Amino acid sequence: MLTDIEIAQQCKMLPITDIAAKLGIAPDDLEMYGQYKAKLSYGLLDKISKNKPGKLVLVTAITPTPAGEGKSTTTVGLAQGLAKIGKKAIVALREPSLGPCFGVKGGAAGGGYSQVVPMEDINLHFTGDFHAITSAHMLLAAMTDNSIQQGNPLNIDPRRVVWKRVVDMNDRQLRHIISGLGGKASGVPREDGFDITVASEVMAILCLCTSLHDLKERLKRIVVAYTCDGSPVTADDVHAAGAMAALLKDAIKPNLVQTLEHVPALVHGGPFANIAHGCNSVMATQAALRLADYTITEAGFGADLGAEKFFDIKSRFAGLHPDACVIVATVRALKMHGGVPKDRLKEPNVAAVQAGLCNLGRHIGNVFKFGVPVVVAINIFAQDTEEELQAVYEYCRGMGVEVALSDVFAKGGEGGVALAKEVVKLAESGTSHFTPVYPLDLPLKQKVETIAKEIYGAGKVQFEKKAEQMLDQYEKEGYGNMPVCMAKTQNSLSDDPNLKGAPADFTLHVSDAKVSAGAGFVVVYTGSILTMPGLPGHPAAENIDVTDDGKITGLF
Repeated sequence: MLTDIEIAQQCKMLPITDIAAKLGIAPDDLEMYGQYKAKLSYGLLDKISKNKPGKLVLVTAITPTPAGEGKSTTTVGLAQGLAKIGKKAIVALREPSLGPCFGVKGGAAGGGYSQVVPMEDINLHFTGDFHAITSAHMLLAAMTDNSIQQGNPLNIDPRRVVWKRVVDMNDRQLRHIISGLGGKASGVPREDGFDITVASEVMAILCLCTSLHDLKERLKRIVVAYTCDGSPVTADDVHAAGAMAALLKDAIKPNLVQTLEHVPALVHGGPFANIAHGCNSVMATQAALRLADYTITEAGFGADLGAEKFFDIKSRFAGLHPDACVIVATVRALKMHGGVPKDRLKEPNVAAVQAGLCNLGRHIGNVFKFGVPVVVAINIFAQDTEEELQAVYEYCRGMGVEVALSDVFAKGGEGGVALAKEVVKLAESGTSHFTPVYPLDLPLKQKVETIAKEIYGAGKVQFEKKAEQMLDQYEKEGYGNMPVCMAKTQNSLSDDPNLKGAPADFTLHVSDAKVSAGAGFVVVYTGSILTMPGLPGHPAAENIDVTDDGKITGLF
């Protein structure tokens, strides 16, 4: 059996100009990065802005388990399935972070015969977007500390510098550090730390901005520190926004690539959904909607995280109106939610599937709360029994939801035809009445409570003193009308990663909050969530290598 990277390396890719031609894009509207990658030019984005948008389909999933759900694979396979039935489709995905690529997950460009290519490039340096984001973020950090060093004209309190540094790698050693050691010439000693690049507010800004001008205006609003009298200090105050925008001027342009079956794909931006808003860029999604009849996009982790933020943050800001939602599940993962350990998932167990279906049901109900119609995609495995699948059918139909089997990992687009037909039926039905789950004029704490109770199933929310103080402070500073971006474990609907299924009436613990004024939301931290992951006992990097002729191996 071929690995994902072996399948990808066997693909006979078309020149990216041929892929662009399918969308009506002329070569002059591309900025080439070799033969198989290109960025869309500013001129093209302006040109197509008046085009009538196509249908928008979100792919999300049940709560993740070690058994895997295959959300990105299903997203790519669905677009290929739509192409098989004659629809003009495009994929809009996030770029993978180097952290998970070298950490736990390995490559993140789909799987099997439903991948975006060139897979190695996309998973590694791609077109340099993440490097540009890291550099812009680090420039702001350097200029903030330099302002303190150079006489501190802004009266910044060194104890209240809130702008951490970032690197796109899992490195727990950098979570908490002391910087500025070595005497006066080396800066002012203070507590510091690193987040992973995908958690950077610069990443969120890049993914939510609508133009270069909007990017600059958002960068100016970033809060980097507080003065000794408690006033916020922004990137504009330290005169960093212009130089940051210069570093990002190419990074904000969407990247065009292709799937294994030559369906166009825009891969751009990469915030995590557990610690950030988890969606690809607004500019890529808007471009996709105006270039094709069907845009298939995904939001990270389960519907409680990525989908909630797609609806409450991205769609609200960008004026998007999702036409349909696909929730991906596997029989294997449902068994885990039903209490079966990972080493016994191959054993038939209808009762465990039935017990785990409460998790799928919670996610279906949550998407309904946003007014968006749902179809369930069962990502099938060879060991799935007819009885187990029948249990899923009966449960979903009891909720008024259709189920489609998806075999896109093994069969590519052909394995996604059944799902594609259901998606077309749903998207064309006109039954989507999208609305966010809370209004923006609700106080920040009530927004958190709404998400906790309506989406997670919590009975109450416990705010630690620090979190309560920060949320009250942000209300007073004028940030109270922003949406909240919940930072929560992806492994449970609750803030306890060990609680599977559909826990109810639990207490959600809110530990901290941070304003992302440029992105336009307030990040709320729950449980023991970390913004800098660590490597596991045997990181995926141990299996990755390169041959003497430059061929990457082991990348999933």
